[in-house]
Amino acid sequence: MNIIIIEDELRTAKSLENIIRDIKPEARITGPYQSIEASVSALSEGKHPDLIFMDIQLADGLSFEIFKSVKITCPVVFCTAFDEYSLEAFKANGVDYVLKPFSREDIASSFKKVDELKNFFQQKSIPDLAEMLVSMVQPKEKTSFLVFKHQKYTTVQIEQIAFFYIRNDSTSIMCFDGQEFTLNQALDQIGNMVSQQQFFRVNRQYLVNFKAIKEVEHYFLRKLYVKLLIETPDKLLINKEKSAHFLSWMENR
Repeated sequence: MNIIIIEDELRTAKSLENIIRDIKPEARITGPYQSIEASVSALSEGKHPDLIFMDIQLADGLSFEIFKSVKITCPVVFCTAFDEYSLEAFKANGVDYVLKPFSREDIASSFKKVDELKNFFQQKSIPDLAEMLVSMVQPKEKTSFLVFKHQKYTTVQIEQIAFFYIRNDSTSIMCFDGQEFTLNQALDQIGNMVSQQQFFRVNRQYLVNFKAIKEVEHYFLRKLYVKLLIETPDKLLINKEKSAHFLSWMENR
């Protein structure tokens, strides 16, 4: 059995690989591939897996972009932080998922489900998988965030937010009017809650609103330097691997 792992967190990928080898010692495992670009490249070069374990949030965007570039004809098990409600579409359509942090029992259950659905997958067809992924993400979009400051709760509307960023190991909101609030959610979670068309994960620390972008410049080593209307504590640089995806995002809104 040929298995591909697509996961940008190396520790998670290694844990997954160890569990798979314990359950399926005969399996041939390839990866992990940490980005859309690397995954597309591997699948385009003739990799023909029997099963793919795939994270949804990768280093350079959402993994459904992979399905737009290559045809995937094998079952996919998604390893993700999305809640159960958002993934009902996958359960109904025969694509399994496991929530992070996952256990051996979770992965064993996924293999069992794939085996039970073997006849379905032998048809070599997963119709509208990219569309299923988009529909899964869309219900997560938030219109506001509840914040607490000066002993008071209030809400911040999404259109007021210039960017989210990690500061002192906490996630903060920076508004267009200069107000700043701290959130309890991790930046990865927030990235899955807001519109993928409106917000872009520039790097590990920053998730920026398209409306906050003032201009973009070329930088050393084929990086991009993003300047916002609101001053940021750090210089916003996009690495060369992610630059093309960022420019495409800006152009295709």
